[in-house]
Amino acid sequence: MRITVVTAFPDLIRGYLGFSVIGRGVSSGALEVQVLDLRDFAEGSYRQVDDYSFGGGGMVLMAEPLTRALVSADPQGDAFVVYPSPQGVHLHQELVEELASKEHLVLVCGHYEGVDERFVREHVDLEISLGDFVLTGGELPAMAVLDAVARLVPGVVGRMEAVREDSFYRGFLDHPHYTRPAVWRGIKAPEELLGGDHGVIEEFRRRERVRRTLERRPDLLARTGLNGHLNGGFYVYVGEEGEDPFKLLPLCGAFGGVRLLAHRSIKGDQPGEGVKFFPSFGAALRWITSRERAKPLVLTAGEGGDFKWLSAKRRVLEYLGPSVIALGGRFEGDVLLGVPRSSRGPVSLGETLCHWLTRFFQVDDPGRQGG
Repeated sequence: MRITVVTAFPDLIRGYLGFSVIGRGVSSGALEVQVLDLRDFAEGSYRQVDDYSFGGGGMVLMAEPLTRALVSADPQGDAFVVYPSPQGVHLHQELVEELASKEHLVLVCGHYEGVDERFVREHVDLEISLGDFVLTGGELPAMAVLDAVARLVPGVVGRMEAVREDSFYRGFLDHPHYTRPAVWRGIKAPEELLGGDHGVIEEFRRRERVRRTLERRPDLLARTGLNGHLNGGFYVYVGEEGEDPFKLLPLCGAFGGVRLLAHRSIKGDQPGEGVKFFPSFGAALRWITSRERAKPLVLTAGEGGDFKWLSAKRRVLEYLGPSVIALGGRFEGDVLLGVPRSSRGPVSLGETLCHWLTRFFQVDDPGRQGG
């Protein structure tokens, strides 16, 4: 990947690259970073890059030097141009991952009052903000974007496993970390981390990721799926009023790890791979309880179901056991979920299930799932 930074203060960027993990990634050849001094593209002996704002106000970076620098960095016009700005969209991990997929990223650093809006309209693909506050220049936000993007490039950070465990990479906050000594000023590190059992360690870290996220950033649940964070398995039970469960099997498979159960009397209930049949919902619940060694949390449909989705996801995460969605009949549940509505008419069972699973597991394109 190639990243170009256009700035009137190149030493700030070069200094950062000289003392960072990202700089070592550049030295190793895993990442290419080019720093362009905006003044090299200015006219006149004073190398002027800014001027007074029309209508009054502070200084504004001029469009022409910025355009010359951009053309120098990207003659073919193929790069993705980012301008850090308080008016931009807030930076988050999903956006960082999207930027990391670009072959060439150009970061244009504003200063003073910003840059001429005509340059933004003509050349900038995306404005990005670090938050609702104002800095004196775009160099700090540019370094933040550079750092966040570069660490997703293979070879920049030593272990990609460490990147995948970071906060937000999988939608949740990171788990707490501890190092030697095991007892510090009378405070002992968690026993789960000291025994050397990798299964116990991973389970502890999973629980802590969930706990931290629910306590500190519950808003993250709105844009992340629950795969890899649950206390138990996730099941779907199709009752006797439901449709052929084998038609729903690809949908459950698309969300990963969702086990499909069904009532034995449903038409098409011939033995087949991927669906387990039961004479009743009670029998299915007993089987899940025996398999998981815990009673499942039951989520079911109802016309009056208006349970908020963030609250429903929180209930599933907090529950110390498996969860099962029951539909295609009347069931008593712990969480009552609303049936989606459509202007086209009644919503099918498959569409309802797709809607619910999408809310819980957040696939990229739920429309592909046939719901």
